[in-house]
Amino acid sequence: MSGPVDPVALTRALIRCPSVTPDDAGALGVLVAAIEPLGFTCHRLTFSEPGAADVDNLYARVGSAAPNFCFAGHTDVVPVGDSAAWSVDPFGAELIDGVVYGRGAVDMKGAVACFAAAAARFLEARGDAFAGSISLLITGDEEAAAINGTRKVLEWMAERGETLDACLVGEPTNPARLGEMVKIGRRGSITGWLTVRGVQGHVAYPHLADNPARRMVRTLAALYDHVLDDGSEHFPASNLEVVTVDVGNPAENVIPAQAKATFNIRFNDNHTGDSLAAWLRETCAAHAGDHELKIRIGGEAFLTPPGRLSALIVDAVERACGTRPELGTTGGTSDARFIKDHCPVAEFGLVGETAHKVDERVAVADLRALTDTYAAVLDAYFGA
Repeated sequence: MSGPVDPVALTRALIRCPSVTPDDAGALGVLVAAIEPLGFTCHRLTFSEPGAADVDNLYARVGSAAPNFCFAGHTDVVPVGDSAAWSVDPFGAELIDGVVYGRGAVDMKGAVACFAAAAARFLEARGDAFAGSISLLITGDEEAAAINGTRKVLEWMAERGETLDACLVGEPTNPARLGEMVKIGRRGSITGWLTVRGVQGHVAYPHLADNPARRMVRTLAALYDHVLDDGSEHFPASNLEVVTVDVGNPAENVIPAQAKATFNIRFNDNHTGDSLAAWLRETCAAHAGDHELKIRIGGEAFLTPPGRLSALIVDAVERACGTRPELGTTGGTSDARFIKDHCPVAEFGLVGETAHKVDERVAVADLRALTDTYAAVLDAYFGA
């Protein structure tokens, strides 16, 4: 068994891999090289599906007994955007004044490095003298379609009889400083693509045309005017947002033939994807006239009720960071939406303030404190 893993050095090594979804760019190999000497058995898993890019994933486990505590996350990152706007090389992993810069620093290569460092510390102290297993479930398909990633790793595990007993996802859960929030659930997501069809014509002769923009505006107003809910015990209110409206018309004197809009709803546990889809179809049928509506449910709202897992994470955060975090459900979707069907799951990671932004960065002090937190979670879970 190898010695300690430095979370800062490993974070920098991972950032240097330009693993923009779906490219692995060597990131999983870097992680495997760090954890195989600790005793982890590593399975590199590549999944395919027609119409989607192949994706490399990793499932690694040390120990064979239950309970199996899993750290889950991803090594894929979003594109850098305008590289000229960065003050550093986005994949250079520069260390400046105690801060590591680079795409994926907080979302979430830093947390992945802390997983490995915490496991190394735990195993160095305990060796084989703990009852259970530690596993890492790392995907390269979280930032995009999530088709060939965590969901398929979980299916592969189920086919092998491999089970998880608890899982901590390392997404950046803290708004401004480390120690603010542990997430015990996420809102669901549903997207709609609405096309309203009309009849093209001259604006001076509207009686000879049928302007779809009128019905589109009426439909979107009806969607916006409907109050979905006022929130629930653990969730904020659901919200619908229109993200694009377009008629594709460059002329000022032509009534367009069709209008298109895209909207997304982030919903709480007052709803299901199916119930909202039914409401969307009903509303569009009442106001849009001749139309087509396509719907995709990206994930259902879920909650891991406060219990042992969240309590030991909260206690570990307080010991490592000096603050007691709140339990929250805010933010977008994460791969916890797949894991929650297999075991209790909660999320705690770095500060998300610079995630997906130019000059994404993480403080060295936060990487060390997050490693302390994860190590404390392992100690508590396995009864140190």
